[in-house]
Amino acid sequence: MATPPRFLLIAHAPALVADDDRPIRTARAMEQAFPGLSLSWSISDEGRFIPLAQRDAWIAQEQPTRGMPLLCNGDEQHLVTLTGWESPAGVSAGRQAQFQVHAKWRREPSGITVATAVLAAVAEAAHAFWGHVTPSGTASDIALQTSPTVGGPPKPPRGLPALKLPEALRAPEVPHRLGWLNYWSAASARLLGFPDATRDAELLTRSQRTTSGGWIVQLTDAPLDLDDPTHLDALLRAYARFPGIGGRAPFAAGTPSR
Repeated sequence: MATPPRFLLIAHAPALVADDDRPIRTARAMEQAFPGLSLSWSISDEGRFIPLAQRDAWIAQEQPTRGMPLLCNGDEQHLVTLTGWESPAGVSAGRQAQFQVHAKWRREPSGITVATAVLAAVAEAAHAFWGHVTPSGTASDIALQTSPTVGGPPKPPRGLPALKLPEALRAPEVPHRLGWLNYWSAASARLLGFPDATRDAELLTRSQRTTSGGWIVQLTDAPLDLDDPTHLDALLRAYARFPGIGGRAPFAAGTPSR
């Protein structure tokens, strides 16, 4: 059976430390942003759902400093998952270890409705530098922007720009790539020069400020579909507007601080 279309969320945040409660707060935040969601299950190696009577205690016990064990809603027909892990310094932007949060849910009307709120909630709870939500099919094309080929540098499809690998980026606040919905912390937004009232007038009609002062920037009204020429054009224009994304151009200012 083919995998149903899904939304993929990823958020890049500072590395976890001892007694860090961000994994627990991130799970709670996603539940609050996603009506009816209860992340009170996990999945065994054999693919069976495992109920978690003491979910928060289990998270704290399983991986206190290295990530978040796999959580899900226990509903195979409308599966929602949340997990996270440490990205080592050697393969991370700014050569700083990071906590990566990953979530997936079905691309269906209810999933579209909650996408903005879920990204904002998860990213803020994790104290993320940046993140995005993108449909799974589109995310596959976007991933090719940083995938080296046998002959050398990446050769992305559809005229998309080639992007540097994360470890080549000078600071963790530098977004690796764009997606449909983009979360930029206040530090990342400053680094990118967003918002500019003149150049970003159109983007601002689909953007909203977060509680911490960051931004959710939505590239297209409908979920990003690169088979739609208007969507592809919107993505290409956004890359042209923000050449620092993916390390394609230097920034004028020094390394940002959070």
